[in-house]
Amino acid sequence: MAALVAGYESSDDESTPVPSTSTSTLPALGNGFGTAPATDDDEEEDDDKLEEQARADAFGLSSTAEQSNGTRLSERKQEVLAAPDVLKEDPNGAGMAIIARPTDKVINVNIRYEDMARPVAGPEDPFNQKKNKGMNSLAGHVEEQSMDDYTFAMQHRTFDVHGFALNPSTHNGGFVGSLNAAHDNGYTSIDNLRPTKAQQKEMKRKRVAKGDASVVDGEGAYMGPWAGYEGDKDVEPEVEEEAEEWREEKRRREEAKEAAQEKMRTAREEKSIFHGKELLDYAGRTYMHIPTDVDVKLNPSEGTAPPNAYVPERCIHTWTGHNKGVSAVRLFPKSGHLLLSASMDTKVKLWDVYHEGNCLRTFLGHSQAVKDVAFNNAGTKFLSASYDRHIKIWDTESGKCIQAFSNGKIPNVVKFHPDGDKQNIFMAGMQDKKIIQYDTRAHEIVQTYDQHLGPVNTITFVDENRRFVTTSDDKTIRGWDYDIPVVIKYIAEPYMHSMPAVTLHPSKKYFACQSLDNQILIYSADGSFKQNKKKRFAGHTIAGYACAIGFSPDGKYISSGTGAGDVVFWDFKTGRIVKRLRAHNQVVIDHVWLPNEHSKVITASWDGLIKLWT
Repeated sequence: MAALVAGYESSDDESTPVPSTSTSTLPALGNGFGTAPATDDDEEEDDDKLEEQARADAFGLSSTAEQSNGTRLSERKQEVLAAPDVLKEDPNGAGMAIIARPTDKVINVNIRYEDMARPVAGPEDPFNQKKNKGMNSLAGHVEEQSMDDYTFAMQHRTFDVHGFALNPSTHNGGFVGSLNAAHDNGYTSIDNLRPTKAQQKEMKRKRVAKGDASVVDGEGAYMGPWAGYEGDKDVEPEVEEEAEEWREEKRRREEAKEAAQEKMRTAREEKSIFHGKELLDYAGRTYMHIPTDVDVKLNPSEGTAPPNAYVPERCIHTWTGHNKGVSAVRLFPKSGHLLLSASMDTKVKLWDVYHEGNCLRTFLGHSQAVKDVAFNNAGTKFLSASYDRHIKIWDTESGKCIQAFSNGKIPNVVKFHPDGDKQNIFMAGMQDKKIIQYDTRAHEIVQTYDQHLGPVNTITFVDENRRFVTTSDDKTIRGWDYDIPVVIKYIAEPYMHSMPAVTLHPSKKYFACQSLDNQILIYSADGSFKQNKKKRFAGHTIAGYACAIGFSPDGKYISSGTGAGDVVFWDFKTGRIVKRLRAHNQVVIDHVWLPNEHSKVITASWDGLIKLWT
């Protein structure tokens, strides 16, 4: 594109203005040269100039100025090339020849030599200047060098300390950094650099005299090997006040901790509340008496075969009374006419099962959630273990607390010894990885089993009560001889998970373990403790909860709660799921089968409800 720039100057020779012969009203513009015969081309050129003059001076200011001055202005034309045609379109040129798709790998066009040898045209690329030709990054030129880590570390340290290092880009021993520093240090890296004698003398400090051994204190006192160096200032540390504050703070924390533990150890006032109308019936019997006015024989003789069991289908009763989740339920031994429940609301409740289903008594004595409860063989006493670090023995009939025990640790599970002549012994699995054996007559711990590496979760007596099995958070199963704190069987496999719930089969030949990988594993209870790999029960999700396992009285069915509130029943022989019962809105943490009924199950959940199913 070309632009016309007109420069106006005063003519040295005055000339009279030439009258315009055009009929147009546009102002005339002199050509500055004399008059010449007009041709058609000249007339067209003059018309174009007049139109251009009209566009440039639409209001006739130039002609007005000429008329007022009375002088003739000469015109000089100059052409300025503002934007040269450097990228002129050429349909047959190299620009069209090299057009290709991004996926093309071959150009099927022979480009002409004049196109390839054409000089570079157009403005210079600001990002490709001559000074940037050697740069391959924004900060400069980066070169790849290969060197071992030791050499790099030494050169890096030499540069940091002395200010020079070998130049890795050259092979003739060049240096980068301060050449004066390299000269002063003999062009040696820091790993080979040794201080001169002058430097050693300057660095070496003179040791203070050890002193006279006969002088105890004052000037010249004996310092021995503890003598310092000349120039050292013996400044007492100004942290004594801070150290005293730290010791005081530590003392306060220890006192607060001890007070909290003492508060935990201090037994809450134990009491019980009877909720019935009368403690004795017309015959002078308490609720401990096994009822005989029901259509179920609750006191079967020894050797009587259990009834054939069926899977329950519907809920027939709900016990309500706990304000928080229920953590454990236990039936009265043999008869099952009473139900004991432990809850997170710090209460233990005793319920009637076969009559009106009311709450008979509430036991109060714990300051925190009750974790576990357990009857003795006769049902006259029961244990309660709480997060307040106390284990208490209660009288079932009177509701009095007979004895309280605490070793300062949280009990996870408690259980009386099953033998009739050892009812004064109970076992407790503790949070501190130990199992304690406590004698209620001697009021002391008579044995401690401490081989586990995690909190103990279950205790199960097997092999005619001569041995017991424990499980822990350490993902192991350990077998013990009673009263001997030595492990006789250690079961630990890489694929094993923690087993927080264990139940003995009614035949006492097997025990089932609830594994946290959502399966139930079966082990023999004859002393070998071998896993029965043919029996594995899966299909439920406990979601990390210690959901208890249950067996029907005849051992035909095995059941388990789930984290979603279901109870799943399997056929123990085939391993198939028989029924999935929707029982609660929250996790079913525990459930028990009635010992003398053929299809009744009691479930307990963290929703605070206890339900009876048939």
